[in-house]
Amino acid sequence: MRPAHVMTRALLCAFAALPLAASAQDLLIRNAKVHTVTERGTLESADVLVRNGRIAAVGTGLASGGATVIDANGRPLTPGLFGGITALGVVEVSLEKSTVDNDPHAAEKGKAVEPRPEFDVTLSFNPDSAVIGVNRVEGVTYAMIAPGAVSGDTVIAGQGAVARLDGRADAMVAPSRTLFANLNAGVSRAGQFMLLEQATREAKPTPQMRDADFRLLTPTGREVLARYLAGGRVVFSVDRATDIRQALAFAQKQGARPVIVGGAQAWQVAGQLAQAKVPVILDPLVDLPDSFDQIGATLENAARLHKAGVRVAFTNLNDGTHNARKVRQSAGVAVANGLPWDAALAALTSNPAEIFGLGAEYGRIAPGYVADLVLWSGDPLEVTTVAEQVWIDGRAQSMRSRQTELRDRYRPGAR
Repeated sequence: MRPAHVMTRALLCAFAALPLAASAQDLLIRNAKVHTVTERGTLESADVLVRNGRIAAVGTGLASGGATVIDANGRPLTPGLFGGITALGVVEVSLEKSTVDNDPHAAEKGKAVEPRPEFDVTLSFNPDSAVIGVNRVEGVTYAMIAPGAVSGDTVIAGQGAVARLDGRADAMVAPSRTLFANLNAGVSRAGQFMLLEQATREAKPTPQMRDADFRLLTPTGREVLARYLAGGRVVFSVDRATDIRQALAFAQKQGARPVIVGGAQAWQVAGQLAQAKVPVILDPLVDLPDSFDQIGATLENAARLHKAGVRVAFTNLNDGTHNARKVRQSAGVAVANGLPWDAALAALTSNPAEIFGLGAEYGRIAPGYVADLVLWSGDPLEVTTVAEQVWIDGRAQSMRSRQTELRDRYRPGAR
């Protein structure tokens, strides 16, 4: 008789091959270690029932009601993971210009360029990108698609949004739309805030401003920026503690909802961030200073921010979009440096969903939530663990990618 885990894997493979019909969305995952990322915490030997792409019930001894049954044999089940701030679907090969669609200033590298809030990177998103499949098979079910200049040479890079990574044409989730501002741009700090102030004045014109006056923004850019300054979400890419303070002051003055990305020295202003309820999306691997802005970098950044009450999420800053999936390993490093395990999982699931306005539907395993789920071979934050099956909207995703195809084609003994 075959071991239970072998039989389960065979069933998972067969289930993944089913067509994406409505009936395929109904399933019962039985006997799993369910990390709900809710106040219920982790449930041992629990069941999760999915109906019509959403979680219908979480408990024990649930009846299948005709749904396809998957026996997890006690293995961990988590919500789908957030891949971070990425260029998934808008950059295929970073060194091939024809496949790079996330930068409005690609021809102007090396110099400071004008802000372009009207640039919308989501219009270039390719849901069939091979890079997406490489990350999806490792548990990444959604990610923020951001303009490339978030780490480039312009103060206002443009707009992005969260994308679902299951190949759908309508991948963007509307409530997540975000404007990206870069305070690590290639101009002086005073120059950056000067440009921000000028752009803001143009977006909120006074009677003294005349049509013939010099304008930093286009008419469309002014309209877009005005919308975000009226309570919209603005991500500030910034590391130095004093610059974070300036970004918070700017956002408060203008009426925007700030999010800090990078934040190598965010722990130094953790109290201020917590009081203002401003989240930080950081890379837990940032330890050594790549610049003078990161002198205070530490592997304990996430732990210190969490202890202070700051909502934390994770992204990769020093690795390519192709490796967005490595954010799970980074979370493990954060745990090794003081962040509670449950908080690290939340930083990959419920926290980013909350940050980008999706917390009522994504990032948790609870009735009514979208059934984006991952069944793991072991502890999800361990580097040796693999995703055995990924579901998005309750639909089993193919666990094949371009990488697995190349592996199987060229490994020793392959025909």
